[in-house]
Amino acid sequence: MRLRVEFTTEPFDLDEAPAHALVAREVVEAADLDAVDVGPFGNTAEGRADAVLTAVDALLRKSLEAGATRISLQVNVVGEAER
Repeated sequence: MRLRVEFTTEPFDLDEAPAHALVAREVVEAADLDAVDVGPFGNTAEGRADAVLTAVDALLRKSLEAGATRISLQVNVVGEAER
């Protein structure tokens, strides 16, 4: 199964990316994912279910440790994994 996760971390700072946002970016960019799109108001990542779920676990833990007070995320099934 393939999954897509969309997420944001808060609080926002439009002048400078907060530490929790930078950590979230580092987590998804280092993960074994097929596609990552990081933007100022939302982020997406896609890949095999196990890779996405592992990245989400690390994203939640590390972003909260870095000062996030809220993390919104949505996970969607987008297809079957390639074999």
